[in-house]
Amino acid sequence: MIDLYFWTTPNGYKITIMLAELGLHYRVLPIDITKGDQFGPEFLKISPNNKIPAIVDHDGPDGKPLSVFESGAILLYLAEKTGKLLPSDARARMEVIQWLMFQMGGAGPMLGQAHHFRRYAPEQIPYAVERYTKEAARLYGVIDRRLADREYLAGDYSIADIATFPWIRPYRWQGQELDTYPNLKRWFDAIKVRPAVQEGLAVMSETKKWEAKPGTESWKNMFGAKA
Repeated sequence: MIDLYFWTTPNGYKITIMLAELGLHYRVLPIDITKGDQFGPEFLKISPNNKIPAIVDHDGPDGKPLSVFESGAILLYLAEKTGKLLPSDARARMEVIQWLMFQMGGAGPMLGQAHHFRRYAPEQIPYAVERYTKEAARLYGVIDRRLADREYLAGDYSIADIATFPWIRPYRWQGQELDTYPNLKRWFDAIKVRPAVQEGLAVMSETKKWEAKPGTESWKNMFGAKA
């Protein structure tokens, strides 16, 4: 059994999709980031960066419980645990890992900044909105060109696609339209209809419409006023 510490964010949905793709049994433990659950001492023992998602695998590699934080690390761990969605061939494996790191180090943080300055910032800062909207467009272009001659980011469907897809879902928050990127749109449309993806996105879907308006306690909990 795996405990999943989760909230309805793109990073959270990476892991529900992955678990559904693998058919692994898990228990959802909600961490309401609008209420500050991520700062609780018990959760910090598992995720010292006070971010979701995190997991505890009660059947770790040595038979003992193992906790893992950071969504990319969790995807790698689960892929290695099951031997799925990450190739064993060294060259193919590195292709997947490169595109996973592209999402973790580039697409995720930059698209997240676009979300913040376009949607959550207490005041509109034109420079920041333009900066991150343009960076979102650049990243979409990178993905679109990559998919020009292949079905998925690293050839076969993999953890690289699972990591990237949830961050493309709110494309309008990032000032983008998928019709501008035909290869990315084809990829997106193919992934969104996968049964495991639909299953993963259904987890706690009734809570997705939470808001964090500037000055509220929710906003302070989500955007760093608390440490």
